[in-house]
Amino acid sequence: MTLSVPDGAHYDLRLDYTFSDAELAAALAVTPHDVRAPQTLTFSKNVFLPLTTACRYACAYCVYYDVPGQEHLMSDTQVQSVLDQGARAGCKEALFTFGDAPDERYGAMHEMLEARGYASLHDFHLRACRFALERGLLPHSNPGDMTLEQMAQLREVNASLGVMLETTAQVSAHLGKRRKTPGRRLQTLEYAGRLKVPFTTGLLIGIGESWEDRAFSLLCLKRLHETHGHIQEVIIQNVVPNRRWRHPIVPLDTMRRTVAMARAVLPADVEVQVPPNLSSVELLLDCGVGDLGGVSPVTNDFINPDYQWPALAALEALAKRAGKTLKERLAVYPHYLNDPGWFSPGIWRTLQQERRAQPLAVGG
Repeated sequence: MTLSVPDGAHYDLRLDYTFSDAELAAALAVTPHDVRAPQTLTFSKNVFLPLTTACRYACAYCVYYDVPGQEHLMSDTQVQSVLDQGARAGCKEALFTFGDAPDERYGAMHEMLEARGYASLHDFHLRACRFALERGLLPHSNPGDMTLEQMAQLREVNASLGVMLETTAQVSAHLGKRRKTPGRRLQTLEYAGRLKVPFTTGLLIGIGESWEDRAFSLLCLKRLHETHGHIQEVIIQNVVPNRRWRHPIVPLDTMRRTVAMARAVLPADVEVQVPPNLSSVELLLDCGVGDLGGVSPVTNDFINPDYQWPALAALEALAKRAGKTLKERLAVYPHYLNDPGWFSPGIWRTLQQERRAQPLAVGG
């Protein structure tokens, strides 16, 4: 099975995304009984900043984006106020997100940026990351598809970056004049590897992909990590019903099998994450879940506003019931913290300051 890019666009993909029938069959054969569950659950205490709700895409399941003329753009003052709240609450991570680079349809937003002295959303984003660093918060950004130059600039002011692969399939939820494509997504992931950026990615389950598509997507992520060593975690996230997506919730058995397949396919140093506000996570822990993602005591989940994060006390109770240890982590996973080659000098200094602080550990 080989990745095809039917839209005809050219991507600078240097890896071979071809897998044998035996590799696919092995992935598809995995069940929850075939994996071992970690004894430690980790999470990141963050503050969530949705810089803008403008997006070039209009995916059928997404309620994050607003149509042109209704988009929101945070001000510098708003960004700094939220970061201050996060710092006071003891957050270690500043999660920046927005829709993929807005196109010319969002004329009003571009005018607002220009009036504030920014040449682009990318420039505003860079400044927001610096605001976070000034407050001792480590930026982790999810800016969507990027060029190599954009990612290199973001690497200077981010501890880690992330983009959901979602799927390597061409699904109807992505169709339209402006749509996500597997080639463009994998290109972004390859850029991250070439630049040595600790990276978060994941699959979105229930948007029209098949079991073969899920297995193929995980094998692509495995190949990327085996080549570059940069994928720190893979999120297995079920699409959830909302005002734009009326399909039934993804069955529990589907999530259990997919999480187990991810744990079996991915290298051992790639963590498997399941968001605790979107799934019955307690029923997935035995399938190989090791991380619960970012949880904020200050801000909402702006991607899934109808599904709020649980309180820290609820995570502690969940871990205790499962007989696991709950530990707080940074925006970058521990095994990257002994090699300064993964970070810009400024980020490396901030990381070392965090490591010298009290240990990140919660509960037991």
